[in-house]
Amino acid sequence: NSISSNDLILTAGPSISQREMIYSSDAAINGWNTKWSKYITKFENEFANYIGVKYAISTSSCTGAMHIALMSLGIKSGDEVIVPDITWVSTANAVRLVGAVPIFADVDINTWTLDPVSVEKLITNKTKAIMPVHLYGHPCEMDKIKKISIKYKIPIIEDAAQAIGTKYKNKFVGTFGEVGCFSAHPLKNLNAIGDAGYLVTNNNKLAKKAKLLRNHGIEKRNKVLTFGYVSRMDNLQASVLNIRLKKIKKIIKTRRSNAKLYFTLLQNLKKVILPIDNKFDFNTYHTFVIQAEKRNELKSYLEKKGISTAIHYPI
Repeated sequence: NSISSNDLILTAGPSISQREMIYSSDAAINGWNTKWSKYITKFENEFANYIGVKYAISTSSCTGAMHIALMSLGIKSGDEVIVPDITWVSTANAVRLVGAVPIFADVDINTWTLDPVSVEKLITNKTKAIMPVHLYGHPCEMDKIKKISIKYKIPIIEDAAQAIGTKYKNKFVGTFGEVGCFSAHPLKNLNAIGDAGYLVTNNNKLAKKAKLLRNHGIEKRNKVLTFGYVSRMDNLQASVLNIRLKKIKKIIKTRRSNAKLYFTLLQNLKKVILPIDNKFDFNTYHTFVIQAEKRNELKSYLEKKGISTAIHYPI
């Protein structure tokens, strides 16, 4: 018998509690004029405290956060930015948005994260940033990438879209470079009800510039200081994120528990390669990704059994 869409075990779905509905209703009803940023300010302060940075700046998406980060660092047309050759397209798109050229480095075949050896080989006098991506919740080898950054005096912009709460050597990803960028898309571990994002930094100058750039370059209501974009998070998304942030440790614990179950049940399967973590990693498993020789056949088989799957990322 065929499986209906209602019977499928989905790869992701909404998880909104009664309390989140109450907060979002309050934001929708009262979140303008004097209260327009009530939940935004609260979220920025509490996330900065959670991850241990001076500044958290909310944006409309992680792509928006990366775009603003690149602009804040003065990266422009003709510059080069090193990115991994396997990631979601927004990493490279953000580079192109400022007119720079994405230079694609290899990834480690075991972790799917940026290979530091490949990065160093690609550095030229045009290289103005390195953008490691903590793909699927798995951390990059940030100690090695940081050494390259210091050696060549090239800033790091971390794409931590899929890695809220992920750690490398007991330090949160997103805090190793000049700027860390996160996503609050509904599919993420810390999710809003629509698209949203945020960036973090310890650099006061970068934080001030990012705040200007996300809001038309406006410092106060009518004081335009520079060219800018509309890349603000709205109060409605922030209201939900405030509640979700309080649950984040529990959410990550559940994700890691589920991953442990997958490892146990799938470890003896032939022709299936499971993710690999090393002793320094704290993977939050935004996605549990396996490699299979006949992935399309496996995908069809699982869907016939009522289990939805996805290919990350098609190549």
